[in-house]
Amino acid sequence: MKINLWGVRGSIPTTGPETANYGGNTSCIDVWEEGYLLILDGGSGIQKLVINPALKTKRIDILLTHLHFDHIQGLGFFKSLFDPEMEVHIWGPASSSLTLHSRLSRYLSPPLFPVLIRDLPCKLTLHDIENSVFNIGPFTIQSAFVIHPGPTVGFRITGQHSVLAYLPDHEPALGKNGIIHDKKWLSGIDLALDADVLLHDAQYTREEYQSKMGWGHSSIEDAGLFASMAGAKHVLFSHHDPYRSDLQLNEMFAAFHKNNHYPFKCELAREGTQIILK
Repeated sequence: MKINLWGVRGSIPTTGPETANYGGNTSCIDVWEEGYLLILDGGSGIQKLVINPALKTKRIDILLTHLHFDHIQGLGFFKSLFDPEMEVHIWGPASSSLTLHSRLSRYLSPPLFPVLIRDLPCKLTLHDIENSVFNIGPFTIQSAFVIHPGPTVGFRITGQHSVLAYLPDHEPALGKNGIIHDKKWLSGIDLALDADVLLHDAQYTREEYQSKMGWGHSSIEDAGLFASMAGAKHVLFSHHDPYRSDLQLNEMFAAFHKNNHYPFKCELAREGTQIILK
């Protein structure tokens, strides 16, 4: 399994010299195995994702955790959606009131975008998912609703020999007493159990989180505790606050690392990183 990080910023793109190291594009990663391509979220990072013609890929699957703008704003600029030879499947969380097609059409239509979703020339299929399990090529994919405003899922991607858990927007500590230590009731834990790589929301410091409870994001301390309870082997802290510079991210991570000693490898997610799992 090969994983590429194309966007790890939260809320709004913040490209510039002060964010050049970790990157300013919003959420998007891809996962390759045996010629199959999964794209997780369609934030601004997706515009940098170019399919190598030599791979002769004719199907792409885009898995959306939710439809907040920072996770879909790059879709209209993804070249494969305008390729009539390409088969594109978009998977996203079901709503109790509107289909995935109806909700995506709000963005892919004027006045927000000049091209209607029905006019995209690719062979497009949309899938509403819930607490679901489905297969794409060599991948078994589990989706589950997690704590975040609006219908939101996380994903567990199981390949031939490895597992990626993807929870870029997640607030597992929301509640009177913080994280529930009974795993049976902990949001997202089934997706992350024993994952080889866990990418998890860590937008805030512990102090910042106190005034932002209910916003749908996690402190880096709660993300570390969640990863420890899940038994993850390698953790990428992601969804970096748009107001935080590279220097401030380093300071936040250094403070976390000084006060927390977990057995797993952990680091800040960095745009442009490639991880190969064997």
